[in-house]
Amino acid sequence: MNYEGAVYRPPSEARSLIIQVTIGCSHNKCTFCYMYKNKQFRVRKIEDIKNDLDESRIQYREVKRIFLADGDALALKTDKLKEILEYIKLIFPECERVGIYTSPQNILRKSVDDLVLLSSLGLGIAYLGLESGSDTVLENVKKGVTSSDMIEAGKKVVKAGIKLSIMVISGLGGRELWKKHAVESARILNEIKPNYIGLLTLLVEPETEMFKQIQAGEFQLLKAKEVLLETKELLNRLTVDGCTFRSNHASNYLNLAGELNEDKERLLKQIDDALSWKFGTKDEMYRRL
Repeated sequence: MNYEGAVYRPPSEARSLIIQVTIGCSHNKCTFCYMYKNKQFRVRKIEDIKNDLDESRIQYREVKRIFLADGDALALKTDKLKEILEYIKLIFPECERVGIYTSPQNILRKSVDDLVLLSSLGLGIAYLGLESGSDTVLENVKKGVTSSDMIEAGKKVVKAGIKLSIMVISGLGGRELWKKHAVESARILNEIKPNYIGLLTLLVEPETEMFKQIQAGEFQLLKAKEVLLETKELLNRLTVDGCTFRSNHASNYLNLAGELNEDKERLLKQIDDALSWKFGTKDEMYRRL
């Protein structure tokens, strides 16, 4: 099986079989993202997808989870996704869950009935990049949607019975909008009530538009302590219950993991303990951790 270009997946899909059903990202305009800049978006032929699944069936004795890549595979028409999921059920009867990256735009193009159908065929989890709940930040980073769109899309996935994992990018508002980013992101998450919340810290690559903005002095990155203050503001305002919270990506300064609201006070204490340290560089903070 040959993958086209770099392939990305959520941390929780580390042991999953990854099948590319689309190449690249249908939006591909976000100022902070470099992941699919070298790819032209397209949908793969169903025959090629099935060939990859057939080859994987020969290669692997047992496959419990499958992840459909690339950036927003939910862009496929419902009939095509239905055919793929049915084929997975046929040749991987032991598969317990199929996961998928998605965008709010592509969720909104699907009806709740479409999503319920996909859920019944094994689509068990969708990963949605909220990035920020602030309309100002979303506009600045060219996400292409509003916070209201995010709420509508997220609620639609939850209503369909598909588990929803939402990603927020710490520091995406920069120094100017850090508090608005935290407050509004918490508001959106409380509205949607996802099953999982994951925080990643903003890392800016030279290939991105945001890198040029930083060089031009148009965007100021948060320092480590400021990222923790932003995380504390977000966590303080979260009221969503029965939700798994993770801030343990390689990009994060502080490893946080717990269940909301059960572990909220412990998580806040971890942040307060970290804020009491005297640190300067990211490397120094990692040494203290």
